[in-house]
Amino acid sequence: MAQTKFFEVIRPDHNFEFVGRQKVLITISAILISISFLFLALNKYVIPGRGAVLNWSIEFRGGTEMTVEFAGDKQPGQIREALAQSGFKDAEVVALKNIQQPNSYILRFGAVSALSKAAGEALQAAVGAKFGDAIRRFEFSEGGDKIYLRFNRTVEPDELAGVLKAQSVAYTALNRFGRAEDNTFEVVLISINEKVKSSLDATLGAGAVKQILGSDSVGAKAGSELRDDGIKSLLAAILFIMIYIAVRFDFTYGPGTVVALLHDAILVMGAFAITYKEFSLTTVAAILTVIGYSMNDTIVVFDRIRENAARLRDKRFDRVVNSSINETLSRTILTSLTVFLVTLCMNVLGTGTIRDFAFAMNVGVIVGTYSSIFIAAPILIWLVGRLPKKTARPTRTTV
Repeated sequence: MAQTKFFEVIRPDHNFEFVGRQKVLITISAILISISFLFLALNKYVIPGRGAVLNWSIEFRGGTEMTVEFAGDKQPGQIREALAQSGFKDAEVVALKNIQQPNSYILRFGAVSALSKAAGEALQAAVGAKFGDAIRRFEFSEGGDKIYLRFNRTVEPDELAGVLKAQSVAYTALNRFGRAEDNTFEVVLISINEKVKSSLDATLGAGAVKQILGSDSVGAKAGSELRDDGIKSLLAAILFIMIYIAVRFDFTYGPGTVVALLHDAILVMGAFAITYKEFSLTTVAAILTVIGYSMNDTIVVFDRIRENAARLRDKRFDRVVNSSINETLSRTILTSLTVFLVTLCMNVLGTGTIRDFAFAMNVGVIVGTYSSIFIAAPILIWLVGRLPKKTARPTRTTV
């Protein structure tokens, strides 16, 4: 019966030296990790125009992301200046590549409602100055579209409307709320979409905004909770992977895998810190995918090491590891190259969050393959050489 031959990227009889170069390559990893952490500080305190350790998306920092189509050709600088004049400071304006709607832009800014938190506090102070002890309740939350006010005496709507006008608060309705004797008012604010549209039309010319294609808002508190949950999900994934490795192999194999996963996550994060690409929930999903991919690649190598360690007891353990890496190298390259090419196409041809996801995967596939060989395996060798013989694999000193 003829033996089935499989395609090999590298000749089966190759024997590259991986273990012997581990110190140099671990040093390179340490330098890259240091650069990743360095850029977090540089982004926050040094590099102009950044101001945060990572370019947090709206989901994490809170704010509004709006897609706007303009009636004519507009420059990002014009739109940014118009938003700043209307109170939407530090706005980001990104051109949207859309053939059917060529004059479309993504606008990002910190406000989540027509009335910001600072403007709400200023209004509360103005109402207090106007009505004094008569005010019993002032209720407004950032991101809300209504204000509730209650007084302990009769207040005419025109009096309250005068205060709202003086504070430049745009609203669509001012109504009494509940029973007449409660002296409660409901102020219905205009939507954030309407305020942006009217502000841009006033600055850039009537009819400058053709239509608002979409809008999403996340409060600052919800954004911080999402960011914390994302970090927790990464740590939980690493914890459960460590438990799985401990059950699948033994203690000596676990630490190398965990360090390799942390190495991959940090370098992917570092790539986003250096390029200052938007870091979103999609990026967190990509990092979790990278962690799973890297673990799978590491387990393939570790399985071969364990098999060869039981079979080749007359060799030093570091030689067994080097042979095992060589034996799985063709499979590793084929798997990694397949994933890399697919995600590279997504990175080049995709848009928006798809491109960010693909970028994270491109970096993750490279560092994940690297860490399986040059991080996890050397740590395994180090542990086997230093743990008690009953825990570590028994070895001989002959080659």
